[in-house]
Amino acid sequence: MPRKTPPGASHFTLTTPLALSQLHIRLQFLEKEHQSLLKQIKRKRTELNNFVEQTRTFATEIFHQASPSFRKMAELDQDIHALFDEIFTTRKFGQQTLKNIEAVYLNLQLTGIISPKTSRKQFSTELDELFDSPEPESDFSRETAEGRYQHWQAQESVESQSVTRTGDKRKIRETFLRLAEIFHPDKVKDSETQTYHTEIMKTINQAYQEGDLARLLEIERIHQVGEVIDNNSEDDLTRKCRTIEQQNQILLTQYEKLKRELRLAKNTPEGTMVSDSRKAAKKGIDSMAIMVETIDNQIKVVSQIRDFVKDFIEQNITIKEFLGGPPSLHSLDEEIMSDILEQMLSELMR
Repeated sequence: MPRKTPPGASHFTLTTPLALSQLHIRLQFLEKEHQSLLKQIKRKRTELNNFVEQTRTFATEIFHQASPSFRKMAELDQDIHALFDEIFTTRKFGQQTLKNIEAVYLNLQLTGIISPKTSRKQFSTELDELFDSPEPESDFSRETAEGRYQHWQAQESVESQSVTRTGDKRKIRETFLRLAEIFHPDKVKDSETQTYHTEIMKTINQAYQEGDLARLLEIERIHQVGEVIDNNSEDDLTRKCRTIEQQNQILLTQYEKLKRELRLAKNTPEGTMVSDSRKAAKKGIDSMAIMVETIDNQIKVVSQIRDFVKDFIEQNITIKEFLGGPPSLHSLDEEIMSDILEQMLSELMR
């Protein structure tokens, strides 16, 4: 007598369709990638926040320690400008002598000893006379084929990025609305739950405003409010794979953005100082003390230049001695002065 098949046994002996198995594998891969991206974003966000906080702390410390020195530098700067104003308004010189005095004044500005005071047009005119190398006029109407090609490429890139950003924003908004529907304080009655939901909604709103999908998904995971799927449903698995794949693309973009923001933060003058300070600290060097000392040395040089200009006004030195320039400038390293001048000129000619 043949054995009867128990009721329901056929359900367990059916082979899982190949498509369903592939979807399980695909979903597992995407979820692993998803978790990896979330961890990377969290680490990079923490790294960025820590670096920004260090920069802020470093800047605050500089302000407190070097503030008196900065004020003194500002006072000296104003004094020197006022002294040259007095020279130009109260003294009578020949045309060539006046130009030579203006050249001394411009040199002090170009080398960064004092702040720029003259207009850009006057600056350019005096520079042409000072260095006898007038800048050829630029023909802005000319546009090379290469330039046009680069412009088109950039335009295409911008348009493509715009479409991508629109899709990303839509996905982030969908996640935001889903969470807002669950955690909106008006959805509950008791005050304790309302307070709890209000705090969660603050985090949700902030993450949405910052376009932080990772944080929104983290809230979903912590509170276990994600979509429930049937692992034996091909439609459910397909939809879940598509959702996670789209999220991973946005998360990857978010991660790259955080990397870029950190790189930019480190490349700012403040960021560079923080990085250099870290390296110096490892070698037992107090970079803050060195910075303050450097500023104080600059104050000494600028003070001597202020006194030099004052001596000229009080006729304690001759015009020839004055046109020779302040002795303090001659003691500075020529290579450094050349670098400063080159940098100032490149900024001016932009």
